[in-house]
Amino acid sequence: MGNGDALHLTFGIIGNATGLFLFLSPTITFKRIIAKRSTEQFSGIPYVMTLLNCLLAAWYGLPFITTNNYLVSAVNGVGALIESIYVLIFLIFAPKKEKAKILGLLVCILTLFSAVVLVSLFASHKEKQRKLICGFASTIFSIIMYASPLSVMRVVIKTKSVEYMPFLLSLFVFLCGCCWLVYGLIGKDIFLVVPNGFGTVLGTIQLILYAIYRKNEGEAKKPSTDGSLEMGLSNHYQLQKQSNCS
Repeated sequence: MGNGDALHLTFGIIGNATGLFLFLSPTITFKRIIAKRSTEQFSGIPYVMTLLNCLLAAWYGLPFITTNNYLVSAVNGVGALIESIYVLIFLIFAPKKEKAKILGLLVCILTLFSAVVLVSLFASHKEKQRKLICGFASTIFSIIMYASPLSVMRVVIKTKSVEYMPFLLSLFVFLCGCCWLVYGLIGKDIFLVVPNGFGTVLGTIQLILYAIYRKNEGEAKKPSTDGSLEMGLSNHYQLQKQSNCS
């Protein structure tokens, strides 16, 4: 194994560890949901969208789609299992209206994933075409996943407080993006470089905001869409609407 291969493997393993942390971070939220037997005002949409991202990324990393990306498939395969459990719990305890919405979205994302799989298997017989189709789909939803903290960063700037942006989650978003960015650069894989480059930039901005407003943690003047931060998808942040929201 050459130095390049060793680095590729190393960053892939670290990326798996940081990615796993992000996928497991909502467990506190779901313990609360199970304990109260209610999803309250939490949204299930981030978990369904993260499930789609994991499925697409896991498929993209399989040997007959791309080469030497088995670590991508490994962490996203585990992520898909974890997100499936979150979605199942949400469907059990959500009110009927929310349950119907999440179930409909789940059918849509599974249909979309199935379409990508079928096209890559039967409509495309060349490796480059399969990689292009799956890579493009995976990149789009990875970017959507990494873009999810934008609303939270807006709240941080507005309130001048990091109360709604936990440091460890911001740190692991940054580390996860960095590791998979380097992994993609070493493997010369544009479909890993682009979304994780985007994620690294957003993670960096979060850490900069934390450094600027860290002294104001817990002292926020609550905005009109007041809420607490949790990881949803592939990352995973969302605001929980309070009881004054319809």
